Amino acid sequence: MSNPSVAVPIRPSEGVAPAGGFHIPSLDGIRAVSFLTVFLAHAGLERWVPGYLGLTFFFFLSGYLITTLLRLEAERSDRIDFRGFYIRRVLRILPPFYAVFALALALTGLGVLRGPEHLTGWPFQALQLTNYYIIRSGWWDGLAPGTWVYWSLAVEEHFYLVFPFLFCWLRGAVPDRRRQALVLIGLCVVVLVWRCWLVLGLHAPKDRLYVATDTRIDSILFGCVLALWCNPALDPTGTSEQAWKRAWLPAGLVLLLLSVAVRNPVYDQTLRYTLQGIALIPLFVVAVRFPAWGPVRLLNLPWMRLLGGLSYALYLLHTSVIFGVRAWIQVPLLLQGILSLAIALALAALIRVAVEEPCALLRKRLLPGKRPRLPVEETAPARPAALAHEGRPTR
Repeated sequence: MSNPSVAVPIRPSEGVAPAGGFHIPSLDGIRAVSFLTVFLAHAGLERWVPGYLGLTFFFFLSGYLITTLLRLEAERSDRIDFRGFYIRRVLRILPPFYAVFALALALTGLGVLRGPEHLTGWPFQALQLTNYYIIRSGWWDGLAPGTWVYWSLAVEEHFYLVFPFLFCWLRGAVPDRRRQALVLIGLCVVVLVWRCWLVLGLHAPKDRLYVATDTRIDSILFGCVLALWCNPALDPTGTSEQAWKRAWLPAGLVLLLLSVAVRNPVYDQTLRYTLQGIALIPLFVVAVRFPAWGPVRLLNLPWMRLLGGLSYALYLLHTSVIFGVRAWIQVPLLLQGILSLAIALALAALIRVAVEEPCALLRKRLLPGKRPRLPVEETAPARPAALAHEGRPTR
């Protein structure tokens, strides 16, 4: 999952001194909130914390950032460097993934993580097919403890394989960005109709709807839509600041709360994901455009930025850590959660130093000067231009 930093010109009224470009740590904060939501649910609070909502945040963020980077590159050079794109994705995502995966398999084989005797699912996981293995064999059979969370990574990997080609086709067939966004909205509608048919027509089980790429890809596509249509880091929205803060943001929050509050088996696996994708649009717009605004400042706290930077490794390993702590340390649930988070943070920091940073250096050697850049238009604050550069993956 990419983790580019986006810089936009900030008006002096927002209290940020001009410096030629402005990093928006709000996005790191969103990653931190997303991970904490998932972690708390997995740590035993799933009745009160909707972990699936954190995943929707992660999916939306991936679509928005990847499409923004592709758009920047296309506008700069009128082409997409597929080789560079996939080298960045491979070196950013796969080394941490396989490092954590190998560790989980080894600990399971040694009995430290108490899992199934025969790990028959590992080839599917290694090939980024965890989600379809779960549909076929269930969450527990043949998988190292905690590695079932890789299903969401499989959804994103499938997106990365296909979307750059779809993006290039859209640019050639539909030059207008808003019409490109409408095509993607149409795909989101198709996915919604497909989910409804699976549930109402074929009576598909919940797991089929929850983890399959073909039924969850719209959560990523909604982020792609925002990147193309009124991208808050690149385009004017035609909507006033006060309207975003006082009308659209509250509307998005209400819709998000409703998407979680309604409890119905059919709704859960059909309309819920669509409503959440729509609700996240104003939330992301406000976070990107107004990082110095009161509530958004919470996303900019240093520890939130740090947690967001570690969120990919944390996501990879947190469930295995929770599983191991529960199996070996008999303490109250709260202490188990605190201990699990501490161990996960330590391991994520180790992965950052031992795996992610060397891979980042390798990327720079293989792709010197390849990062998409546009100049910051300090004289035109109404039309932000992004200065995007890629950092560490999130998830």
